[in-house]
Amino acid sequence: MTDKAWFSETLHDGIRFSFEADTVLYEQKTEHQHLALIENQIFGKVLMLDGVTQVTSADEFIYHEMMSHVPILAHGAAKNVLIVGGGDCGLAEEVLKHKSVDKLVQVEIDPAVVDFSKEHFADFNETVFDDSRFELVIDDGMKFVAETDRRFDVVIVDSTDPIGPGGILFTKEFYAAVRNCLTPGGVLVTQNGVPFLQKDELEQSCRFFAELYNDSSAYVICVPTYIGGHMSLGWATDNAALRKTDVATIAERFDVADIETRYYTPDVHVAAFALPKYILDAVDAGIASAQR
Repeated sequence: MTDKAWFSETLHDGIRFSFEADTVLYEQKTEHQHLALIENQIFGKVLMLDGVTQVTSADEFIYHEMMSHVPILAHGAAKNVLIVGGGDCGLAEEVLKHKSVDKLVQVEIDPAVVDFSKEHFADFNETVFDDSRFELVIDDGMKFVAETDRRFDVVIVDSTDPIGPGGILFTKEFYAAVRNCLTPGGVLVTQNGVPFLQKDELEQSCRFFAELYNDSSAYVICVPTYIGGHMSLGWATDNAALRKTDVATIAERFDVADIETRYYTPDVHVAAFALPKYILDAVDAGIASAQR
């Protein structure tokens, strides 16, 4: 019997997480990054970019539901949404479930990721490409937000970790450019890693948020793929009331939206902003450093 291949992700110093590949479905070095797709008996299809896990078909719904429904339902009147990154288009699928959204623009730097995802992740993104509200822009995310004259109610940054092409998406320069393309009271949500292992990343983002926006915070989700405990999603807006929207209001909006979910509920939405102390400490440290 031939041993199966293992694909490993070196998360941080001293930690490595590996997937056994029942099948290697795809592997390619694109213009921007190394792309691999494997099949694993527990996580299903696993997409890795430059050796870092991006999405798995088994638990993608958790990440995508919470990145999309929380800001859209907290805002309450989002018509125009921007996604930066998110080449697998699972996030786009969730955003477009909101019939109240008139336009979704997605900016992805690597067309190979989108083309490949059309073929291999059609089980959760097939409807996206037939939706007239969806516009795909192949461009650098920093360049797009810095130069566009379009305005968005919600901006969602579905990025890799701050390495390689994704590094610029964690800078103050990028967050400032996003602020300039938000409508008044609009909200920015970002992927901010696992604070138990990446505290500095969350702290730095919250410092930049606090230097630019009236309300700087984060909310948490639990995604089995991203080991190390809670994952944090950064939150920045000039409307501090959005983060404190009560569960009755969220529930009413959710009922009107009439969306089927597997993780998101109005109660989970509100509870996600109740941060464990060590994560709250990182958020507060970031905000405090902005005030010095």
